[in-house]
Amino acid sequence: MNLILFGPPAAGKGTQAKRLVDGRGMIQLSTGDMLRAAIASKSELGQKVEGILQRGELVSDAIVVALIEERLPETEAAAGAIFDGFPRTVAQAQALDTMLAGRGKKIDLVIRLKVDDAELMKRIAGRFAESGRADDNPESFKVRLDAYNTQTAPLLPYYQGQGKLVEVDGMASVEEVAAQIDKALAAAVS
Repeated sequence: MNLILFGPPAAGKGTQAKRLVDGRGMIQLSTGDMLRAAIASKSELGQKVEGILQRGELVSDAIVVALIEERLPETEAAAGAIFDGFPRTVAQAQALDTMLAGRGKKIDLVIRLKVDDAELMKRIAGRFAESGRADDNPESFKVRLDAYNTQTAPLLPYYQGQGKLVEVDGMASVEEVAAQIDKALAAAVS
């Protein structure tokens, strides 16, 4: 099964993806994790990505698509993929559909974690105070959240038109969100 967890930064996608990895043997493809690993590597790409994220901008489609494509073989050897933070644009969604179709695969389900932007800003301020992660800086986070809301809005009708979109209350407790996701997965399999 190939699943997209859709929602803004700090919506809880990573928490739910980890649960699915542990419980179902899926592979999480988190663009955030991949980009942080590139930064940590101090490579030329990592330095470029670091500057982009510190300015609160989104990384180009070409960079993100290449990172995802590199990891697809490992998802095929597992129970499937959880795309976390990707796609963010219709162009990325189309590139993903093309990549998967070329491998005889498809996106089976898209789960949107619906959240409140003001609550997200509170979450991120707390997370920044705890971890000090550069991409959790409240000022750059607001830019990322605005970019997410603007650029990813067209993805809702894109996946809804394919009959793959399920919405979950991302403001509920972690357990309640997990239960809603499990219910959506069970329905998609049947």
